[in-house]
This record gives sequence, structure tokens and C-alpha cells, in this order.
Amino acid sequence: MSLYKNLFKQTLIYGVATVLPRIISFLLNPLYIYYLEDKSQMGIVSVLFSYLVFCNVFLSYGMETAFFRFFNKETDKNKVISTSTISLFWSTLGFLALALLFRNTLANATGFAVEYITYALWIVAFDALAIIPFSKLRAERKPMQYAVIKIGNVSLQILLSVFFLAFLPQWAKSDPSGFLATLYYPNFQIGYIFIANLMASLATFLVLIPNYTQIRWHFDFALWKQMMRYGYPILFAGVAFAINEHFDKILLDWFHVPLADIGAYSACYKIGMFMVLFRTAYSLGIEPFFFSHAGNENAPQTYATITKYFVIFGSFISLAVIAFIDLLKQLLVPNAAYWDAIKVVPLIVFANFFLGIYTNLSVWYKLIDKTLFGAYISLVGALVTLALNYLLIPKYSYYGSALATIAAYGSMMIISYQWGKKKYPIPYDFNRIFSYLGLSIGFSVLAFYVDYIRDNYPLKVLLLLVFLFFIYRSEKETLLRILRRK
Repeated sequence: MSLYKNLFKQTLIYGVATVLPRIISFLLNPLYIYYLEDKSQMGIVSVLFSYLVFCNVFLSYGMETAFFRFFNKETDKNKVISTSTISLFWSTLGFLALALLFRNTLANATGFAVEYITYALWIVAFDALAIIPFSKLRAERKPMQYAVIKIGNVSLQILLSVFFLAFLPQWAKSDPSGFLATLYYPNFQIGYIFIANLMASLATFLVLIPNYTQIRWHFDFALWKQMMRYGYPILFAGVAFAINEHFDKILLDWFHVPLADIGAYSACYKIGMFMVLFRTAYSLGIEPFFFSHAGNENAPQTYATITKYFVIFGSFISLAVIAFIDLLKQLLVPNAAYWDAIKVVPLIVFANFFLGIYTNLSVWYKLIDKTLFGAYISLVGALVTLALNYLLIPKYSYYGSALATIAAYGSMMIISYQWGKKKYPIPYDFNRIFSYLGLSIGFSVLAFYVDYIRDNYPLKVLLLLVFLFFIYRSEKETLLRILRRK
């Protein structure tokens, strides 16, 4: 049990480092909604940031996961650090130079202002240069330093956003001849959002610069080829994940769905991010754990137990978010004009839950160095996403995109299990896993779609208590065994 306690502690630390910045960044959602003039502007921001996600995936090209694998595998860890750092450094600079050269062409192709494109290119460049330094902190078990930098980044971003969107216009208006008035441009809210992001990314890079100045600038070409061979399937998987998570906004724009509708969809999508927070924090802690315990004799049973408890926590979080969705929307989407898209939230919550289960089930191909299978699975998910978006958007608009997302992640989850049980059998307790997941889905349907229950908070609290009691009865022996251990 000490093994699970150690995992929980590690996940909790990385969870704080990840969840707290995300919670802080949640404040940006209502801030944008309040200060952007209409939903169309939120739509523009959403589409632009979706493009940035794809840039981030291409600029990392699987090197982050390869770094963890070879950092644990190689005896000379400094060689792994220097080789991966040099690789990303030069590839990022090459991308930035080329993209800036053709930024006008990019602006014409996307239909967005060239200033926005320029800011976006610098943002993705600074973020890419921070990938290996952040991975190094995780690999060397320095969660507090990791947390401080991550929290500092998003805190600076939100402070700058408040300054540019809320205070700067007022100060410029009150003192038109002052210095601050020279920084203010009317109707430039979207530009200010990107400038705030850029300044936060630059500050983070400056803090991490010692990771570039203190390493041995020695590039091991043989090691780099091994890392690329291991990482390139991760690149394809990353592209597929980006398609599943963010390409819907781009497709909605391509299908000429009004930007106002895309803005409403993106704003309500944020409520489903509670499950993303849990999944992301868990993934940060679990990936190094999987690799470091791969050689243990009881590793398969350990992975099975971890997956079961992930489902328990995820099922409860999903039910809680959906049950109290009408309270959350008032905090995160403080404009009733956006609430017509609230119907997508249950789908997004469970879609991300399925993705989290897939993260657990996908351990097998990473441990046997068959990451190409991950690329195949992600490709299937991406094809499902593209096909269903193509079929459903014309009729159902953004709700079709939400349906495509849950279908894609569900298919990936099932395929990974079917292949994994042949390549790396893990004794999952599927009877309990399915009972917890099924009960959570059933209670969520009642809490959201049955009007009498949706409007009755005591009944929804009762649903949560019944769910917790079912968990306690099912896991009573294990829980008591954990509590009795010193």
C-alpha cells in the first residue's frame, strides 16, 4: 500500500502544480466574456488558440515523452538532457524564423490579423523552448520548483490580462496625454489577450534560461536518432489528440458556423475542464511512475489497481460537475447569452473521462516500446472525430462536435484495451470499473436531463451520497486495510 500512497502523494503535488494554474486561468474565461464586446470575439480567440495547439504539438515532436523514457533508461542522464535540449532549441528557432518570414501568408490563409499571427508565433516558440526544462524538473522530482514556475506563469498572464482589458482603457481615458495612453489602442482587446500570453511565456522562458546556460552543449547523434525513433509516433498521436480536442473549433469555422456560436461553445466547454484538470494532474504523476515501476514483478496488478481508483475518483468528479452545472455556469460563464451551449458540458466531461481511462489503458505500448500502436489508436480517434464532425456539424452545429469528441475518445479507450490485453495483459477489475462508470453516467443523466431533479439540489446531493455509499460498500475492505497501515 505504501506504493499507492507514494503515487497519491506524487500525483497530489503535480496536481497542485497543474490544477492551481488551471483554476487561476479559469478566471480568464469570465474575464474574456465580460470585456470582449460580443461572442464573435470569443470565437476568434478560441479558433486562434486552437491553431496554437497544433503548433505546440509539431514543435515538441514527441521529444517530451522520449525524454522521460531515455532519462530513466540511460546511465548518462546529462547526455539525454543536452541532446533533447539542443534538438528542440534549433528546431524551434528554425520554425520561428521561417514562420515570421511568411506571417503575411499565414494571416491571409487563416483570415486573422497579421499582428495576432506574429504574437502567436512568438508564444509557441517560447513555450516550445520550455518543454525540456519543465520535463527535467519532473524527471528529477522537483515538483515545488515546477509548481512555482507554472503558477507564476498563469498568475502573470491573468494579471496582465486584467491590466490590459480592465485598467488600461480607464487610465488612458482619464489621462489622454499620459504614458499609459500611449499603450492603449481602441478595439484591440483580442490583441491584448495575445500580448498578455506572450509576456507570460517570455517571463517563463527567462526563468528557465539556466537550463540552457548550465548544460553541456554536446549533441549525441546516435542517441538523438533513438529518441526520434521512439518519439515520432508520439508526434502523430499528439496531432491526433489535437484533432480530437481542438480541431472542432477550427472545423466549425471552416463550416462557416457563426463565430458567436463558436464563442458560446468554447465558453461552456470550459466547464467540462474540471475533468481535464483531474486527468492532466493524474497524467503528470502517472507517466514517470509507470516507467520507474515497469520492472517490478507485480507491475500489472499495480496498474490494474491504479486504473480502478482512477475510475472511482473520475466517476465522482463527473457526477459532481454535471449535478451542479447550473451553479458552475454562473461563475465561469457569467453571461446568459452564452448558456445556450451548456448542453455540451455533460458530453465534454465524460469525453475527457474516457480519455483519462485511455491514458491508463495505454500503458502497455509505452512499456514495451511500441509507441506506434499509440499513433494507430490516436489516428482512429482522429478519423472518428473528422468523420463525425463532417457529418454532424451541418445539422447539429457545435453539439455535433461534442458528440464526435465523446465518440472518438470512447473508441480509443475500447481499442487500447483490446490490443493491450494481447500485448501486455493487465488484470483489470472490470466488474467494478463498469459498475462505477455506469452508475455515474446513469445518475448524471438523471441530474441533467430530468427537469424535476435538475431543479432540486437536495435530490442531486442525495445522488452523490448514494454514489459514495456504493463506493464505500464495494471498496470497504481495501479502504480499511489502507487506514490500518501506519
